[in-house]
Amino acid sequence: MRLMVEFTTEPFELDGFPDHARAARRAVDEAGLAVSVGPFGTSAEGDAEQALAAVTRLLRETLDAGATRISVQVSVLGDGRPDAEEGGAP
Repeated sequence: MRLMVEFTTEPFELDGFPDHARAARRAVDEAGLAVSVGPFGTSAEGDAEQALAAVTRLLRETLDAGATRISVQVSVLGDGRPDAEEGGAP
């Protein structure tokens, strides 16, 4: 199963890239997820195990780095059935 994780960390800083945002980005990059940065947040896609491990690390490390709020949304890509993703019968 593949997942998409979308997240933002706060507080926002207009003059730079805060430590908690760097920690979040590092967590998804080092997990090997495909990362896309947008104007309202960051998304990352990958294998469910990779993505869930990255979310756990992201939460711990961004809080340690000073985040006061973390918003996370996790979505299943495709229909979520492992057999469908592998080309099996419905």
